[in-house]
Amino acid sequence: MVTDQPADRPAHLPHPAGPPEALPAVPAGDPREDPAWRLATAFVLSRRSAHTRRAYARDIRDFYTWCAQAGLDPLRLRRVHIDAYAHELAQPGPRTGRPAAESTIARKLSTLAGLYAYAVGEDVLDRSPMTGVIRPRTTQDSVSTGLDRDEVAALLSAAAADGTRAHALISLLVHNGLRIDEALSRDVEHLQTERGHQVLRLRRKGGHTATAPLAPPVVHALTVYLAGRTSGPLFSTRTGRRVDEPAAWRLIRRLARRAGLPQADRINPHSLRHTFVTAALDAGVSLRDVQDGAGHRDPRTTRRYDSSRHNLDRHPSYAVSTFYAAGRSTETTGRRDS
Repeated sequence: MVTDQPADRPAHLPHPAGPPEALPAVPAGDPREDPAWRLATAFVLSRRSAHTRRAYARDIRDFYTWCAQAGLDPLRLRRVHIDAYAHELAQPGPRTGRPAAESTIARKLSTLAGLYAYAVGEDVLDRSPMTGVIRPRTTQDSVSTGLDRDEVAALLSAAAADGTRAHALISLLVHNGLRIDEALSRDVEHLQTERGHQVLRLRRKGGHTATAPLAPPVVHALTVYLAGRTSGPLFSTRTGRRVDEPAAWRLIRRLARRAGLPQADRINPHSLRHTFVTAALDAGVSLRDVQDGAGHRDPRTTRRYDSSRHNLDRHPSYAVSTFYAAGRSTETTGRRDS
Protein backbone atom coordinates (compact mmCIF):
# COMPACT_ATOMS: atom_id res chain seq x y z
CA MET A 1 0.00 0.00 0.00
CA VAL A 2 1.20 3.50 -0.77
CA THR A 3 0.98 4.72 2.81
CA ASP A 4 3.28 1.92 4.02
CA GLN A 5 6.07 2.62 1.58
CA PRO A 6 9.28 3.99 3.06
CA ALA A 7 10.05 7.59 2.16
CA ASP A 8 13.63 6.77 1.19
CA ARG A 9 12.90 4.42 -1.68
CA PRO A 10 14.02 6.86 -4.43
CA ALA A 11 17.61 6.56 -3.22
CA HIS A 12 18.58 5.26 -6.66
CA LEU A 13 17.48 8.49 -8.34
CA PRO A 14 20.27 10.88 -9.34
CA HIS A 15 20.86 14.22 -7.65
CA PRO A 16 19.89 16.49 -10.55
CA ALA A 17 21.00 20.09 -10.55
CA GLY A 18 18.55 21.59 -13.00
CA PRO A 19 17.84 25.22 -13.82
CA PRO A 20 16.02 27.12 -11.04
CA GLU A 21 12.79 27.49 -13.03
CA ALA A 22 12.57 23.69 -13.40
CA LEU A 23 12.75 22.85 -9.70
CA PRO A 24 9.71 22.07 -7.56
CA ALA A 25 9.32 23.21 -3.97
CA VAL A 26 12.61 23.15 -2.11
CA PRO A 27 12.38 21.70 1.42
CA ALA A 28 14.42 22.79 4.41
CA GLY A 29 17.96 21.47 4.65
CA ASP A 30 19.68 19.84 1.71
CA PRO A 31 16.93 19.34 -0.89
CA ARG A 32 18.93 16.66 -2.67
CA GLU A 33 18.45 14.40 0.33
CA ASP A 34 14.66 14.82 0.38
CA PRO A 35 13.12 11.82 -1.45
CA ALA A 36 10.00 13.64 -2.62
CA TRP A 37 12.04 16.56 -3.94
CA ARG A 38 14.44 14.25 -5.78
CA LEU A 39 11.55 12.36 -7.36
CA ALA A 40 9.79 15.53 -8.48
CA THR A 41 12.97 17.10 -9.79
CA ALA A 42 13.90 14.00 -11.77
CA PHE A 43 10.39 13.92 -13.24
CA VAL A 44 10.39 17.62 -14.15
CA LEU A 45 13.81 17.44 -15.78
CA SER A 46 12.74 14.40 -17.81
CA ARG A 47 10.51 16.69 -19.88
CA ARG A 48 12.17 18.04 -23.03
CA SER A 49 10.23 21.29 -23.33
CA ALA A 50 11.36 24.16 -21.09
CA HIS A 51 7.78 25.46 -21.08
CA THR A 52 6.51 22.07 -19.87
CA ARG A 53 9.20 21.89 -17.19
CA ARG A 54 8.20 25.28 -15.82
CA ALA A 55 4.50 24.41 -15.85
CA TYR A 56 5.05 21.04 -14.14
CA ALA A 57 7.34 22.62 -11.55
CA ARG A 58 4.69 25.21 -10.65
CA ASP A 59 1.97 22.58 -10.28
CA ILE A 60 4.15 20.28 -8.17
CA ARG A 61 5.33 23.21 -6.03
CA ASP A 62 1.71 24.11 -5.28
CA PHE A 63 0.87 20.49 -4.46
CA TYR A 64 3.93 19.99 -2.24
CA THR A 65 3.07 23.21 -0.40
CA TRP A 66 -0.44 21.88 0.23
CA CYS A 67 1.00 18.57 1.46
CA ALA A 68 3.35 20.37 3.85
CA GLN A 69 0.51 22.47 5.26
CA ALA A 70 -1.59 19.32 5.74
CA GLY A 71 1.31 17.41 7.32
CA LEU A 72 1.38 14.85 4.51
CA ASP A 73 4.31 13.08 2.87
CA PRO A 74 3.87 13.18 -0.94
CA LEU A 75 5.27 9.64 -1.12
CA ARG A 76 2.76 8.21 1.37
CA LEU A 77 -0.53 9.36 -0.12
CA ARG A 78 -3.72 7.55 -1.06
CA ARG A 79 -6.47 8.49 -3.46
CA VAL A 80 -8.45 10.12 -0.63
CA HIS A 81 -5.68 12.69 -0.21
CA ILE A 82 -5.69 13.58 -3.92
CA ASP A 83 -9.47 13.88 -3.81
CA ALA A 84 -9.13 16.26 -0.86
CA TYR A 85 -6.60 18.36 -2.79
CA ALA A 86 -8.91 18.55 -5.82
CA HIS A 87 -11.83 19.48 -3.55
CA GLU A 88 -9.82 22.32 -2.00
CA LEU A 89 -8.88 23.63 -5.43
CA ALA A 90 -12.59 23.84 -6.24
CA GLN A 91 -13.21 26.12 -3.23
CA PRO A 92 -12.83 29.94 -3.30
CA GLY A 93 -9.14 30.78 -3.01
CA PRO A 94 -7.79 33.09 -0.29
CA ARG A 95 -6.19 35.46 -2.79
CA THR A 96 -8.79 35.65 -5.55
CA GLY A 97 -11.94 34.66 -3.69
CA ARG A 98 -12.77 32.40 -6.65
CA PRO A 99 -12.34 28.64 -7.15
CA ALA A 100 -9.82 27.37 -9.65
CA ALA A 101 -11.21 26.83 -13.14
CA GLU A 102 -11.99 23.25 -14.07
CA SER A 103 -9.32 23.42 -16.75
CA THR A 104 -6.77 24.44 -14.08
CA ILE A 105 -7.81 21.59 -11.78
CA ALA A 106 -7.63 19.14 -14.67
CA ARG A 107 -4.13 20.39 -15.58
CA LYS A 108 -2.84 20.13 -12.01
CA LEU A 109 -4.21 16.61 -11.62
CA SER A 110 -2.72 15.63 -14.97
CA THR A 111 0.67 16.81 -13.74
CA LEU A 112 0.31 14.70 -10.59
CA ALA A 113 -0.76 11.70 -12.65
CA GLY A 114 2.45 12.04 -14.64
CA LEU A 115 4.53 12.47 -11.49
CA TYR A 116 3.17 9.35 -9.81
CA ALA A 117 3.28 7.30 -13.01
CA TYR A 118 6.95 8.25 -13.18
CA ALA A 119 7.36 7.15 -9.56
CA VAL A 120 5.80 3.76 -10.29
CA GLY A 121 7.93 3.36 -13.41
CA GLU A 122 11.08 4.07 -11.38
CA ASP A 123 10.03 1.62 -8.62
CA VAL A 124 9.72 4.44 -6.12
CA LEU A 125 6.07 3.51 -5.48
CA ASP A 126 4.17 0.27 -5.99
CA ARG A 127 0.94 2.04 -6.83
CA SER A 128 -0.08 5.53 -7.86
CA PRO A 129 -2.48 7.42 -5.55
CA MET A 130 -3.95 8.92 -8.73
CA THR A 131 -5.57 5.60 -9.63
CA GLY A 132 -9.31 6.10 -9.76
CA VAL A 133 -9.18 9.87 -9.26
CA ILE A 134 -11.89 11.57 -11.32
CA ARG A 135 -10.63 14.61 -13.22
CA PRO A 136 -12.83 17.40 -14.60
CA ARG A 137 -13.74 16.98 -18.23
CA THR A 138 -12.55 19.93 -20.25
CA THR A 139 -12.89 20.74 -23.92
CA GLN A 140 -9.78 21.00 -26.06
CA ASP A 141 -11.18 24.01 -27.86
CA SER A 142 -10.93 27.53 -26.47
CA VAL A 143 -13.79 29.98 -26.84
CA SER A 144 -11.30 32.77 -27.36
CA THR A 145 -10.55 33.86 -30.92
CA GLY A 146 -8.02 36.54 -30.12
CA LEU A 147 -8.09 40.11 -31.41
CA ASP A 148 -9.84 41.52 -34.44
CA ARG A 149 -8.03 43.49 -37.15
CA ASP A 150 -8.62 46.90 -35.57
CA GLU A 151 -7.39 45.67 -32.21
CA VAL A 152 -4.24 44.24 -33.82
CA ALA A 153 -3.56 47.62 -35.43
CA ALA A 154 -4.02 49.38 -32.07
CA LEU A 155 -1.73 46.91 -30.31
CA LEU A 156 0.98 47.28 -32.96
CA SER A 157 0.76 51.06 -32.68
CA ALA A 158 1.13 50.86 -28.91
CA ALA A 159 4.10 48.54 -29.32
CA ALA A 160 5.78 50.89 -31.81
CA ALA A 161 5.37 53.76 -29.38
CA ASP A 162 6.83 51.65 -26.58
CA GLY A 163 10.06 50.79 -28.38
CA THR A 164 11.69 48.73 -31.11
CA ARG A 165 11.90 45.53 -29.05
CA ALA A 166 8.20 45.60 -28.16
CA HIS A 167 7.26 46.30 -31.77
CA ALA A 168 9.45 43.46 -33.07
CA LEU A 169 8.05 40.95 -30.57
CA ILE A 170 4.39 41.84 -31.11
CA SER A 171 4.90 41.89 -34.89
CA LEU A 172 6.37 38.40 -34.79
CA LEU A 173 3.61 37.02 -32.58
CA VAL A 174 0.65 38.41 -34.53
CA HIS A 175 2.09 37.62 -37.97
CA ASN A 176 3.45 34.14 -37.22
CA GLY A 177 1.36 32.86 -34.32
CA LEU A 178 4.32 31.54 -32.37
CA ARG A 179 4.04 30.18 -28.87
CA ILE A 180 5.76 32.64 -26.57
CA ASP A 181 8.51 30.19 -25.61
CA GLU A 182 9.17 29.53 -29.29
CA ALA A 183 9.79 33.24 -29.85
CA LEU A 184 11.81 33.94 -26.71
CA SER A 185 14.04 30.88 -27.04
CA ARG A 186 15.44 32.01 -30.40
CA ASP A 187 18.84 33.57 -30.95
CA VAL A 188 19.77 36.09 -33.64
CA GLU A 189 21.61 33.28 -35.44
CA HIS A 190 18.26 31.56 -36.02
CA LEU A 191 17.33 34.35 -38.44
CA GLN A 192 18.37 33.01 -41.84
CA THR A 193 17.59 33.13 -45.54
CA GLU A 194 16.18 30.20 -47.48
CA ARG A 195 15.31 30.30 -51.18
CA GLY A 196 14.79 34.04 -51.08
CA HIS A 197 12.70 33.97 -47.90
CA GLN A 198 13.72 35.58 -44.64
CA VAL A 199 13.05 32.81 -42.12
CA LEU A 200 13.27 32.01 -38.43
CA ARG A 201 14.37 28.53 -37.39
CA LEU A 202 12.07 27.26 -34.63
CA ARG A 203 11.96 24.52 -32.06
CA ARG A 204 8.33 23.61 -31.69
CA LYS A 205 6.50 22.06 -28.78
CA GLY A 206 7.80 18.55 -28.21
CA GLY A 207 11.22 19.34 -29.61
CA HIS A 208 10.21 19.40 -33.29
CA THR A 209 12.05 21.80 -35.58
CA ALA A 210 10.34 24.06 -38.10
CA THR A 211 11.02 26.99 -40.39
CA ALA A 212 8.82 30.09 -40.27
CA PRO A 213 9.07 32.59 -43.12
CA LEU A 214 8.84 36.19 -42.01
CA ALA A 215 6.58 38.67 -43.76
CA PRO A 216 8.08 42.08 -44.70
CA PRO A 217 6.62 43.97 -41.69
CA VAL A 218 8.22 41.45 -39.34
CA VAL A 219 11.56 41.56 -41.15
CA HIS A 220 11.53 45.37 -40.97
CA ALA A 221 10.62 45.43 -37.26
CA LEU A 222 13.35 42.91 -36.41
CA THR A 223 15.94 44.74 -38.52
CA VAL A 224 15.22 48.04 -36.81
CA TYR A 225 15.28 46.42 -33.38
CA LEU A 226 18.49 44.44 -33.86
CA ALA A 227 20.29 47.43 -35.43
CA GLY A 228 23.06 45.26 -36.81
CA ARG A 229 23.38 42.90 -33.83
CA THR A 230 24.38 39.44 -35.08
CA SER A 231 24.48 37.26 -31.98
CA GLY A 232 22.85 36.64 -28.63
CA PRO A 233 19.17 36.17 -27.70
CA LEU A 234 16.78 37.42 -30.35
CA PHE A 235 14.87 39.30 -27.64
CA SER A 236 17.21 40.50 -24.90
CA THR A 237 17.13 42.82 -21.92
CA ARG A 238 19.33 45.88 -21.55
CA THR A 239 21.89 43.72 -19.78
CA GLY A 240 21.95 41.19 -22.62
CA ARG A 241 19.96 38.49 -20.86
CA ARG A 242 17.13 36.68 -22.60
CA VAL A 243 13.65 38.15 -22.08
CA ASP A 244 11.64 35.66 -20.01
CA GLU A 245 7.97 34.72 -20.25
CA PRO A 246 6.74 36.68 -17.21
CA ALA A 247 8.27 39.83 -18.68
CA ALA A 248 6.57 39.13 -22.02
CA TRP A 249 3.21 38.65 -20.27
CA ARG A 250 3.61 41.96 -18.45
CA LEU A 251 4.61 43.73 -21.66
CA ILE A 252 1.61 42.45 -23.61
CA ARG A 253 -0.82 43.38 -20.83
CA ARG A 254 0.71 46.85 -20.56
CA LEU A 255 0.54 47.41 -24.32
CA ALA A 256 -3.05 46.15 -24.43
CA ARG A 257 -4.04 48.67 -21.76
CA ARG A 258 -2.18 51.44 -23.58
CA ALA A 259 -3.99 50.47 -26.78
CA GLY A 260 -7.32 50.78 -24.97
CA LEU A 261 -8.38 47.20 -25.66
CA PRO A 262 -11.48 46.30 -23.62
CA GLN A 263 -10.14 42.83 -22.78
CA ALA A 264 -6.68 44.14 -21.81
CA ASP A 265 -6.60 42.41 -18.43
CA ARG A 266 -7.31 39.04 -20.04
CA ILE A 267 -4.90 39.24 -22.96
CA ASN A 268 -1.80 37.06 -22.84
CA PRO A 269 0.75 35.77 -25.36
CA HIS A 270 -1.54 32.92 -26.38
CA SER A 271 -4.22 35.45 -27.30
CA LEU A 272 -1.94 36.60 -30.10
CA ARG A 273 -1.55 33.01 -31.28
CA HIS A 274 -5.34 32.74 -31.42
CA THR A 275 -5.33 36.02 -33.31
CA PHE A 276 -2.98 34.62 -35.94
CA VAL A 277 -5.12 31.51 -36.49
CA THR A 278 -8.35 33.51 -36.74
CA ALA A 279 -6.82 36.10 -39.07
CA ALA A 280 -5.35 33.40 -41.31
CA LEU A 281 -8.75 31.75 -41.69
CA ASP A 282 -10.40 35.14 -42.33
CA ALA A 283 -7.75 35.82 -44.96
CA GLY A 284 -8.82 32.67 -46.80
CA VAL A 285 -5.90 30.41 -45.85
CA SER A 286 -6.83 26.74 -46.01
CA LEU A 287 -7.29 24.92 -42.71
CA ARG A 288 -4.45 22.59 -43.62
CA ASP A 289 -1.99 25.46 -44.13
CA VAL A 290 -3.13 27.22 -40.99
CA GLN A 291 -2.53 24.03 -39.00
CA ASP A 292 0.91 23.74 -40.54
CA GLY A 293 1.78 27.39 -39.94
CA ALA A 294 0.67 27.26 -36.32
CA GLY A 295 2.60 24.06 -35.68
CA HIS A 296 -0.37 22.22 -34.24
CA ARG A 297 0.41 18.63 -33.34
CA ASP A 298 -2.35 16.92 -35.32
CA PRO A 299 -1.09 16.79 -38.91
CA ARG A 300 -2.67 14.28 -41.30
CA THR A 301 -0.47 11.28 -41.86
CA THR A 302 -0.97 11.58 -45.60
CA ARG A 303 0.39 15.10 -45.53
CA ARG A 304 3.85 13.64 -44.96
CA TYR A 305 3.73 12.74 -48.61
CA ASP A 306 2.51 16.11 -49.75
CA SER A 307 5.54 17.70 -51.38
CA SER A 308 4.00 21.16 -51.09
CA ARG A 309 3.49 20.94 -47.33
CA HIS A 310 6.73 22.77 -46.59
CA ASN A 311 6.44 25.20 -49.50
CA LEU A 312 7.33 28.55 -47.96
CA ASP A 313 5.39 30.42 -50.64
CA ARG A 314 2.14 29.01 -49.19
CA HIS A 315 2.88 29.88 -45.58
CA PRO A 316 -0.06 31.77 -44.02
CA SER A 317 2.25 34.45 -42.61
CA TYR A 318 2.22 36.25 -45.97
CA ALA A 319 -1.55 36.12 -46.32
CA VAL A 320 -1.96 37.40 -42.75
CA SER A 321 0.42 40.28 -43.47
CA THR A 322 -1.54 41.23 -46.61
CA PHE A 323 -4.80 40.95 -44.66
CA TYR A 324 -3.55 43.38 -42.00
CA ALA A 325 -2.15 45.78 -44.62
CA ALA A 326 -5.45 45.81 -46.50
CA GLY A 327 -7.21 46.98 -43.38
CA ARG A 328 -4.74 49.82 -42.85
CA SER A 329 -5.06 50.89 -46.50
CA THR A 330 -8.84 51.00 -46.24
CA GLU A 331 -8.65 53.13 -43.13
CA THR A 332 -6.19 55.54 -44.79
CA THR A 333 -8.36 55.84 -47.93
CA GLY A 334 -11.42 56.50 -45.80
CA ARG A 335 -9.69 59.34 -43.94
CA ARG A 336 -8.59 60.95 -47.21
CA ASP A 337 -12.10 60.87 -48.61
CA SER A 338 -13.64 62.35 -45.50
